[in-house]
Amino acid sequence: MHSASHLLIRQAQVLLPSGELMVGDVQIEGGTIVQVAPDLSDTINSAVSQEIIDAQGLTLLPGVIDPQVHFREPGLEHKED
Repeated sequence: MHSASHLLIRQAQVLLPSGELMVGDVQIEGGTIVQVAPDLSDTINSAVSQEIIDAQGLTLLPGVIDPQVHFREPGLEHKED
């Protein structure tokens, strides 16, 4: 997980709420998704410390949380991976 307060994920296959895939960028500030668009390269600000991840060829599901969670407590923590 990246701890940058400003993060730009570039050129991923982004799954949109409509179910369509779009090749584009996702901008995150302070842990919150602020923009999803085909090209956010104009938002890159050299004055702000911003991490940029090249996600070309990868699929991104913004805001998705995996509901399949196993805590395996108490006593079986060694099985959790």
